[in-house]
Amino acid sequence: MMKKFFSASYLVLLLVMLYAPILIIAIYSFTESKVLGNWTGFSTELYSSLFTGGVNNSLIDAIKNTFIIAFVAATVSTLLGTIAAIGINDLKYRKKRVMNFVNNIPILNPDIITGISLFLLFVSLGITQGYTTVILAHIAFCTPYVVLSVMPRLMQMNPNIYEAALDLGATPYQAMRRVIIPEIRPGMISGFILAFTLSIDDFAVTIFTNGTDGLQTLSTYIYADARKGGLTPELRALSTIILVVVLVLLVVVNYRSYRQAKLAEEQQQQLKLKK
Repeated sequence: MMKKFFSASYLVLLLVMLYAPILIIAIYSFTESKVLGNWTGFSTELYSSLFTGGVNNSLIDAIKNTFIIAFVAATVSTLLGTIAAIGINDLKYRKKRVMNFVNNIPILNPDIITGISLFLLFVSLGITQGYTTVILAHIAFCTPYVVLSVMPRLMQMNPNIYEAALDLGATPYQAMRRVIIPEIRPGMISGFILAFTLSIDDFAVTIFTNGTDGLQTLSTYIYADARKGGLTPELRALSTIILVVVLVLLVVVNYRSYRQAKLAEEQQQQLKLKK
């Protein structure tokens, strides 16, 4: 009994430590106070200021840069990661293990090491740092996560359906588009969302690859803002909006996965009844 009590208490304490700061930011996004922790009454002024251009142009530019970079990086990463996952899945057991190990290295590698490595690579190649280098860097560190998201769907898929499609007259492209892609689409969507959120969140890789032309993303803007002695109040509203959007996306993806799993289970039961 005591063991269950302490286990539950530990879990509750852990959840409180993780989510209390986020909840505090969300609560204080509905007050006009410029100081976090000082409640001056309910207000949506920070949200109005965020959407009506009441904030400085550098924050607006940082928001635009962040989402443009995240969308491009997530799209390309999803494409490259899906192709890589399909290729790895077709390898023999030993080669597959080696490639999975190689794919895991960038994930386990600290972000600061990845950022320094990419910085040195771009400098050695003489590439001017800016939008292009940041996008390339984000693609590089997001792609392995997409591979991890797609691989489980490929492993669950019946390996014979692709060959069956070819035997029935489909071209490799048609078999890929009509057979494999629908099977692994949930993994691709999860990988895209993961890559998108990782790109928005990244700081270490971005700060080493954004150059000296003044390109800023949300993470670098917040860092520079904090060094000045405080944070722009509208960032509380922006953080809350991003949190809600991510939560909605996660709920939608999980619900779709649940529905697909339930439909697959029902189809299996129907096949058993027919037999």
